Amino acid sequence: MAKLGKRTRAARETFAGKENLSVEEAVALIKSSASAKFDETVEIAMNLGVDPRHADQMVRGVVGLPNGTGKTVRVAVFARGPKADEAQAAGADIVGAEDLMETIQSGKIEFDRCIATPDMMPVVGRLGKILGPRNLMPNPKVGTVTMDVAQAVQNAKGGEVQFKAEKAGVIHAGVGKVSFDEAKLVENVRAFVDAVAKAKPTGAKGTYLKKIALSSTMGPGVSVDVASASGN
Repeated sequence: MAKLGKRTRAARETFAGKENLSVEEAVALIKSSASAKFDETVEIAMNLGVDPRHADQMVRGVVGLPNGTGKTVRVAVFARGPKADEAQAAGADIVGAEDLMETIQSGKIEFDRCIATPDMMPVVGRLGKILGPRNLMPNPKVGTVTMDVAQAVQNAKGGEVQFKAEKAGVIHAGVGKVSFDEAKLVENVRAFVDAVAKAKPTGAKGTYLKKIALSSTMGPGVSVDVASASGN
């Protein structure tokens, strides 16, 4: 078994025996324990009472975090003509059509979010096997297939976070940086949990929000009281 470093051991000792904390307590603990030499991301993991293999239990959505993510998001847009110009003016990092498709097919993926106008979907559809597994495929359900490309680019750059339940019914996302004020992180956590709660699918039975945990990029996780996180 790998030997734990001093910082990891110290963090685990600090977290030992602490569970089901309020969001405020969990955020304070994570901020005080983060010791990496970079500004760590505060990450949330949510266990949901769903089986995403069933269409009526899939959880997917998008939320604009009130205080942003602290992350620079690179945006690619599939568009032509005036819509391409709009995307460029809104701050898109890469704009193209067939040329962008060929760049992606060659293995060059230099973006974190992909947006497309509806007319470009036949082109984008050819990239399903590449973009799909990376959660980069444009989708009208989360506002990334749209004619309003300027707004979509601004949303992506301004702290919008997409979420999707994985096979085991778990959702992971970054909700800010350790350097954020505690109050801003708490606000972001509650906004994210609220968005997931509102995305409850029709097929979900029993307890929907089962467990919530917070951690920093390099730190251990701590469980959070579900009622506290949902603001109830």
